[in-house]
Amino acid sequence: MKNKSHMTVKDVAEKAGVSASTVSRVLSNSSKISEKTKAKVHRIMDEMGYYPNAMARSLASNKTGNIGVILPKRAEDSFLNPFFPEAIRGILNGAEQFSYDVLISAVNRDKNELNKLKELIKSSKVDGIILMESEEEDESQKYLLDNEFPFSVIGTPYKNKEKINYVDNDNIKACYELTKHLYGTGRRKIALIAGDESITVTKKRILGYKKALLDLNLNFDEKLLFTGSFTEETGYKYAKEILRLKEIPDAIIITDDLIAFGAVKMLISLGIKIPSDISIASFNNSILSRYSDIPLTSVDINTYKLGFESVKLVVDDIEKNRKGIKNTVPFSINKRESTKIDS
Repeated sequence: MKNKSHMTVKDVAEKAGVSASTVSRVLSNSSKISEKTKAKVHRIMDEMGYYPNAMARSLASNKTGNIGVILPKRAEDSFLNPFFPEAIRGILNGAEQFSYDVLISAVNRDKNELNKLKELIKSSKVDGIILMESEEEDESQKYLLDNEFPFSVIGTPYKNKEKINYVDNDNIKACYELTKHLYGTGRRKIALIAGDESITVTKKRILGYKKALLDLNLNFDEKLLFTGSFTEETGYKYAKEILRLKEIPDAIIITDDLIAFGAVKMLISLGIKIPSDISIASFNNSILSRYSDIPLTSVDINTYKLGFESVKLVVDDIEKNRKGIKNTVPFSINKRESTKIDS
């Protein structure tokens, strides 16, 4: 019997009664090969003790078997925000299901996302890219489109939606419904603290907030809209500013639990009672919202599923060249003590 180390794709093909090209396609998990044939070839490989060299597989299929994940510019702080670990958990599980490995790349302060992206692609390290957020003027998306490189986005592209695979929530509706919930608890002066306004998710949540105010016959007051970064510090800063207003709002919507956590700490330290003085409602339904000193009403955006679906979309682009697919993940509002109606 031939030594296992000298076995080739041709040997496996002969034993399985298929062509060598079919075995190569099975190794690259091609969608052109039936599941029945794939199972047969894998069984023969097991029987023969044939395990293809990873480099050989890559050369045969012209694929690396890797998906690149680009953490945003604030990568150094990313894992302080529960959104990112949970999204990456979904990405890792999705990649495992589709037989890919994940290469996570962070953008440090000396480089921008586009340069990191170019490095990954030019070094042939990945077959596709997942971008974890979408900006209004997104150079990374433009570069990937111009170079016809497979990718998907968590978040809604500002441009070229018909050419990009992306997964998102209906963020306009989510913030609209959250604003209505506060109105339903008797709140009439509702402020909004949001993250970076250049990110499309922020823009959409602001739109939902404004639309709800209009439909509820509440005046939109520019002084009650605050935008900053996705940090506790943003929450501290704007909570303090809100308390300096001539007319203090009776509710605050905050577009990220990490920001909300900072705002709540500041409000409590200044003697504000939540929710009797000010109701607080947030987004992401992270562990911060559930186990805060005052459990927060928060929109569950199904972060894990956003990550998982982003993998399905990039694999569709890599293996089937399918583009322009939109996947909307449902949200739900978890109502907790921070917006409870006074009895």
